[in-house]
Amino acid sequence: MAHTPVNHPLRPIYRALGALSGLYLIVFGVVGIIVTGGDGLFGSAGDKVLGQQANLFWSIISLLIGAIVVIAAVVGRNSDVEVYKYFGWGLLGVGSYELAVSRTDANFLDFSIVTVIVTYVIGLILITSGLYSKVAPESQAGATRQARQRQAQA
Repeated sequence: MAHTPVNHPLRPIYRALGALSGLYLIVFGVVGIIVTGGDGLFGSAGDKVLGQQANLFWSIISLLIGAIVVIAAVVGRNSDVEVYKYFGWGLLGVGSYELAVSRTDANFLDFSIVTVIVTYVIGLILITSGLYSKVAPESQAGATRQARQRQAQA
């Protein structure tokens, strides 16, 4: 990706946003496991978790995704960039699927529209964080970045 910014000045903020998204998913997953624990894996009891509707399966998946995102944010070294992008797009895909089947029997994750919106927002935050968190040595940062630095020094 030639147009992906490298060594963006706001990289720490985007990385923190990605980590906060992961922490939210962890909290949602833990609370969801506690609330929906007795409903079965794919239960559709309409349990509310942090204002969203979910079941035990989605709570476990959220906990796992959140843990992977936070671990990648802590490790860094551009592994966070890839994790943010892939899981961000994955969450957008899950949200789109659940939006399409929200009032049918195919809604096996027991999503409500609020859950779809939150899934979209978290996915977009992760994608954006992935686009602006890439880091590289200054010699490999690209001509555009080097040109801006020369202009700033002049």
